[in-house]
Amino acid sequence: MEKLTRGQLAKRANVNPETIRYYERRGLLPEPPRNGSGYREYTQEAVNRTEFIKRLQALGFSLKEISELLSLRVEPGRTCGDVKIRVEGKVVDIEKKIADLEHIREALLRLSSKCTGKGPIGQCPVLEELYQIKEREVII
Repeated sequence: MEKLTRGQLAKRANVNPETIRYYERRGLLPEPPRNGSGYREYTQEAVNRTEFIKRLQALGFSLKEISELLSLRVEPGRTCGDVKIRVEGKVVDIEKKIADLEHIREALLRLSSKCTGKGPIGQCPVLEELYQIKEREVII
């Protein structure tokens, strides 16, 4: 089995070597054995796991959520249903974020429609309204 340095692992997984260190500190990657010189020796499994973590991050999972998913793999008695519950929960989170972004978009469009784009900055209706209103009033 091929042994990799941290740099080689990072390159194969397309991440920064500091990312590997961070994942180790967070417990997402187990600390690998060391060779006689004290250097860490990673295996292909570390590459696979790092790529898995990055894929989950790309799907919107936090590192805490990823850690929980990784724990499910090794906890006795866990089922696919446990994973499904977490994935469905993430879908709900994403749907809420989409709704929030749609509200923000609408608020920005309303603000933009109040301005002709002409006149001095001191009379800009967008800036004036943003200065006057509270945060949640813009979105609602």
